[in-house]
Amino acid sequence: MKDESFIGDALYSDMVSKDKQLTVNSNNTVQPVALMRLGVFVPKPTKSQGENNIVDASELFSQLEIARAEGYDHINISGPRLNMDSDFKVWIGVIYAFSKYGLASNKIELKFTEFAKGCGFSAKRIDARLRLTIHESLGKLRNKSISFKRGSDARGSYQTGLLKTGYFDAERDIVQLEADEKLWELFQLDYRVLLQHHAIKALPKKEAAQAIYTFIESLPANPIPVSFSRLRERLSLSSSVSEQNRTIKKALEQLQNIGYLEFSLVRKARENFVIIHKRNPKLKPADI
Repeated sequence: MKDESFIGDALYSDMVSKDKQLTVNSNNTVQPVALMRLGVFVPKPTKSQGENNIVDASELFSQLEIARAEGYDHINISGPRLNMDSDFKVWIGVIYAFSKYGLASNKIELKFTEFAKGCGFSAKRIDARLRLTIHESLGKLRNKSISFKRGSDARGSYQTGLLKTGYFDAERDIVQLEADEKLWELFQLDYRVLLQHHAIKALPKKEAAQAIYTFIESLPANPIPVSFSRLRERLSLSSSVSEQNRTIKKALEQLQNIGYLEFSLVRKARENFVIIHKRNPKLKPADI
């Protein structure tokens, strides 16, 4: 579904200078804009939602060279729902690992303790339970498939995933990762955004607020008002519209309370819109 919040993507280069180095470290991660705008990492599902969802990525992924060169115009992301609480953190670790070790190869290996730290997990949490959590999240990332098709009847297609392989050896205490080189364009400067960890850390277990944070932070400078319908689509919830709107309002207030967001709400044609006045990725000093 096309939404007004996608307007102005051409201005994205104004937000991040091509001369600016985007560094991945303990305070920030670099994320593909498309994954932050789409409902890929979402709040944990309710019992009625199930564990799978399908996201139409045709509009945003059509900018990729693989799509332009092959004429792919139907692009879907499908597979297990990826939550914000653990799956997104493990994805952050994947980005960290490739940013440090993936310059020469799309296959890398690193110590589990370093990988866990790159995910944002504290050293105190590194135990058997965390190893199981990371093992399960790597499996879900591996099973999150991306389907490129030419025409609705698939006259040509290409299947891949967010992660080609993810392997964890408990005895050697290492993590091995492999990425699809055809998707590395996602991580080039024109398609990525620097995402600060401050807000994520300040919102433990508040997955709706975390998801909306990643969406808002991916928008260009001075974004136009964002509709609640777009935010509902981003969260990919199955509750009633009124309940989803309450969840969104609560999440926006939480983002305001931690010092990240300054906003106001307007209502037009029976729809709520968020006017973003200011974003503070490092949060206000008094609120950190």
